[in-house]
Amino acid sequence: MALTLKEIQAPISAEMQIFEDKFKSYMKSNVFLLDKITTYIVKRKGKQLRPMFVFLFAKLCGNGVVNERTYRGAALIELLHTATLVHDDVVDEANYRRGFFSVNALWKNKIAVLVGDYLLSRGLLLSIDNNDFDLLKLVSTAVREMSEGELLQIEKARNLDIREADYYQIIRQKTASLIASCCATGASSVVPEDKETIEKVRLVGEKVGIAFQIKDDLFDYGTASIGKPLGIDIKEKKMTLPLIYALNNADWLLKRKIINIVKNESDKPQKVQQVIAFVKASGGIEYAEKSMNKYLLEALEILYSFDDSIYKSSLEGLIQYTIQRDK
Repeated sequence: MALTLKEIQAPISAEMQIFEDKFKSYMKSNVFLLDKITTYIVKRKGKQLRPMFVFLFAKLCGNGVVNERTYRGAALIELLHTATLVHDDVVDEANYRRGFFSVNALWKNKIAVLVGDYLLSRGLLLSIDNNDFDLLKLVSTAVREMSEGELLQIEKARNLDIREADYYQIIRQKTASLIASCCATGASSVVPEDKETIEKVRLVGEKVGIAFQIKDDLFDYGTASIGKPLGIDIKEKKMTLPLIYALNNADWLLKRKIINIVKNESDKPQKVQQVIAFVKASGGIEYAEKSMNKYLLEALEILYSFDDSIYKSSLEGLIQYTIQRDK
């Protein structure tokens, strides 16, 4: 039976509580407006899967013990990731995030960009002031990869010439690199010299991240009740795995017709439904699910090479949760 988030978090619940207080203190400034905005950001936090990966892997690799570096590593990831989300909402002209107004919707673009810059600098200084250069390198590499992945996706969306290899490169950089850095940061915070273990753990995160993104892509073809609007990827001309597979297995005429819809008519709901029906009829959903499960099993296989512990059980539950979630 699948574990609930509360059960998964149980072995690190005390650490997560301490982390919340520390994270708030790391965001503090002398500017009232800035504090008002960062308080708003903290209040609307999501499921906190990223810090959970950090603390569980730190405990798995550190014999159940975390240290100040672990807290700083988790905070660094949250600060840098939050900065990228605030900037993303400006770029996407998005007024909502997780059902709440975005920072740019409430305080306008200029302030949102400056808040993102502030969070970025807080994260960098937190690491530099404490000589956590190994953690900074891990997380900065992930941020660079995320930017490259986003830009590659934009480039490919213009021509709709994406192949399966391109798709995997995009999601490895755009999504998986961050989850990989969470896992590696947890390990590196407690066993900084053990490069082999850090790399092993990073690989778990990368495979989980790829499976996570495929799951996200599958939501586009599900029901409209999962929080993400149905067909949104098609409307945004994003070529996801179910669609790529379906196009690769269609005859030339049908392929040209579907690409034309995505390129020129993706703003018409009935046309989007046509693409969704085409993908479902072509076996694109089953193919993507099979690929997702392959990455999930590869991640679990690496995790199973560690000694049994409550942290390992929780990590197994957390990895399963990322795939079985319904939004």
